[in-house]
Amino acid sequence: MQENNIIAAISTPAGVGGIAIIRLSGKGCIELTEFVFKPLGNKKLGEQKANTIHFGYIIKDSTVLDEVLISVFKAPHSFTGEDVVEISCHGSVYIQQNILQLLISKGAALAQPGEFTQRAFLNGKMDLSQAESVADLIASSSAATHRLAMNQMRGGFSNKLIELRTELLNFASLIELELDFSEEDVEFANRERLKETAYDIELHIRKLAESFELGNAVKNGIPVAIIGETNAGKSTLLNLLLHEEKAIVSDIHGTTRDVIEDTINIQGLTFRLIDTAGIRDTTDEIESIGIERTFKKIEQANIILWITDVGTADEHIRDLAEKILPAIKNQKLILVFNKVDMISAERKDNKERLLKEEIPDRIFISAKYEQGTNDLESLLVKAANIPEIGEQDIIVTNMRHYAALENALTAIKRVGEGLELHLSGDFLSQDIRECMHYLGEITGQISTDEILGNIFGKFCIGK
Repeated sequence: MQENNIIAAISTPAGVGGIAIIRLSGKGCIELTEFVFKPLGNKKLGEQKANTIHFGYIIKDSTVLDEVLISVFKAPHSFTGEDVVEISCHGSVYIQQNILQLLISKGAALAQPGEFTQRAFLNGKMDLSQAESVADLIASSSAATHRLAMNQMRGGFSNKLIELRTELLNFASLIELELDFSEEDVEFANRERLKETAYDIELHIRKLAESFELGNAVKNGIPVAIIGETNAGKSTLLNLLLHEEKAIVSDIHGTTRDVIEDTINIQGLTFRLIDTAGIRDTTDEIESIGIERTFKKIEQANIILWITDVGTADEHIRDLAEKILPAIKNQKLILVFNKVDMISAERKDNKERLLKEEIPDRIFISAKYEQGTNDLESLLVKAANIPEIGEQDIIVTNMRHYAALENALTAIKRVGEGLELHLSGDFLSQDIRECMHYLGEITGQISTDEILGNIFGKFCIGK
């Protein structure tokens, strides 16, 4: 970016807090701030060294509005690559709004969502995948999502894509060099070596694409469907795990008629709990719709908690098994015997043998009296089977990245097939360039205003 207008926004969350930060960026923002800022000393902000903090007062109509600290960053050594000023003021909403309005009256424009990060991208401070990871870092709600976002923001994913694009560029250069000497029938590129290179690149792209399943689960939460007969304690268990009254609990059968979802963090992993309508034969039209949705959620879940009333399990579990087990494919199934406080140890041992072969993973709990829930949480973490994610692991978490990788994978496969079929260099070159194009879409080497607007429009204002 060359000449830009000065933008300003409140970068801290809305509401009252101890302090708030108002950020400005753009050529001249330091000089603009001088119009409203009276430093404790006589030295102007523009004369101060970069990366320094200064105490003083914001003046409005000859009146002190607030005591503030002002951080000065000078281009190109700032987040956006431009001159940047950050004003740390007291967290009063009145003060925040008055300072922002004062800056706008002096010529600043209110920043659009994500505009600071967009300027950082356009000024070459980060590529597009790193810019997207900023939003992921802000939204991270677990140790795993934080680690993935930090790795991507520090360039782990980008560096791998750059490495692959460089290999493809060398690949394409050799092929296209042959086209320049087509009349002389010379071969600069060893076809066997090119096959090995194409296969190696395909393996790397496939590995990245396949990591999306894990990345999506970590980022958006591992879906856990809580299913079972009516009045088995599904909603009670949901409320207990969430530590809030999310679902209505009643002794009346069929209370839950629609899907209720919320997330919980267990041992650094996010789980998306889904309370479903109880499964039973009913003539109630609305309840029947809820039961249909229950089976849809079974298909979408990674883990299924089948909760049953331990006191009446003998009567229902066999009938329900005929409906539930055929609907389960590759999901992890855990049988949860609830209301264990109501039966003796001998009867508990008898229940333990129910469907043991079909469902080896089971646990006894009392959702009402909070018995066994810690063990259930540990069982959920084990069932999630999420591998330890290290700082150097590259995991794809973004749907846009995954779609581009799938397209790149299709293109590089065609390159390999073309080499096997001894296709001419112009066809090979076209597929190589297409693969490079899709990898470039991820990092922003290939981008459009529509793509950028869609990405940065989802950011919060001030970031």
